[in-house]
Amino acid sequence: MKIYNTKTLKVEEFVPINEKEVMMYVCGPTVYDDVHIGNVRPVVVFDTLRRLFEALNYKVKYVSNYTDVDDKIIKRANELGISEKELTDKMIEAYNRIRHLMNAEDLYATPRVTETMDEIIAFIADLVKNGSAYVKDGDVYFRTAAVKDYGSLSKQNIEDLQVGARIEENDAKESPLDFALWKKTETGIKWETEWCLGRPGWHTECVVMINKVLGPQIDIHGGGMDLKFPHHENERAQSIAHHGSALANYWMHSGMIDIDGVKMSKSLGNFIKAKDILTTVDPMVLRWFLLGTHYRQAVNVSDEIIENCRVELNKVLNPLKQAQLKLELAYFVNDEYNEEAYQRFIDAMSDDLNTPNAYSVIFEIVKGINQKARTKDVDCLALSRDVNALRKCLNVLGILYKDLKLSDDDRSLYQAWNEAKAAKDFEKADAYRQQLMDKGIL
Repeated sequence: MKIYNTKTLKVEEFVPINEKEVMMYVCGPTVYDDVHIGNVRPVVVFDTLRRLFEALNYKVKYVSNYTDVDDKIIKRANELGISEKELTDKMIEAYNRIRHLMNAEDLYATPRVTETMDEIIAFIADLVKNGSAYVKDGDVYFRTAAVKDYGSLSKQNIEDLQVGARIEENDAKESPLDFALWKKTETGIKWETEWCLGRPGWHTECVVMINKVLGPQIDIHGGGMDLKFPHHENERAQSIAHHGSALANYWMHSGMIDIDGVKMSKSLGNFIKAKDILTTVDPMVLRWFLLGTHYRQAVNVSDEIIENCRVELNKVLNPLKQAQLKLELAYFVNDEYNEEAYQRFIDAMSDDLNTPNAYSVIFEIVKGINQKARTKDVDCLALSRDVNALRKCLNVLGILYKDLKLSDDDRSLYQAWNEAKAAKDFEKADAYRQQLMDKGIL
């Protein structure tokens, strides 16, 4: 298994901390509004990575959080005239509906910031105590100078950052690069501490939740490319300053979303809410689309591209159904699969989640299924082995499909359809065919 590590800019062999176990954390949503399609891509990418590890017989502890403390949450709750918790509970429920529709597996843990506050306050206090953080007028800032290789994860030039940061320099900070760990607030949800009445900074929350659920060092930390700096850089810096751990051995980042060739952005107003696109696009078509481009590359969304993906996925699922129909009619049951084809798929996926190459293997399997299913005397064993290999590939990709199983009534209906066709009774044949289609058999 090989993974591209953002920290080293290299594809590296994956070596877990604990044998045959993967500890993986992916930054979850800030739950103030319905998630957009950009939030869905990491859900699909890292769920697929988890499924791949499971196919390779790893035990996966996959954790993703809910950020339920944020200025945007407070503002939105005030606009709606409800409490922050009412809003965040509602948005978490909506987000999980999307995850379920996208066939994402359940997570090992889903910590909330509000449920981790004691640990967050204690963590910040430790940083103040060891000199990695300082207090100014009740606010607490992280001292980036305390970490020698600050900027190394995101490959940022510190001097350039300092020049850029001075434009919005905060006089209270020792350095323009220092960032807030705790801030005073008079509005919204807040907690009492020795420094002030306030709430935590975003960058501290994930570090503490990782430490609490998985420990000080994990295998993989993931998220969208936009989180690489400053969020992940600042997470890593705090972890080093707190207990000398770089937090994760592998850092993975999925690419961004373009809408009709333009980078998706709320400021441009060209973002698509996930719930909106899923009213017209089948979730499995969307999943197939999101995995069709390598996860580190930007993916472009357009009606034409989505439609092409729908057609493409049908070219996979329809032959699967037709082959299963032939096997069912022949009463043929077999658990063997085409090991050589499936291994080529796994090899592609194990090369830094190379889904485009994996798709190529799938279409080769489909080609074989079509050829075997169209012969006069079907070799059911060979056909079933290809069918089972395809099913295993789709399971790793998280693509839902319905296995075809015929009842005695289904078989009778299918026979009646064939007899009506043979008798050229097209009215009856069409009626039987419609019934077969309604049952999902044709």
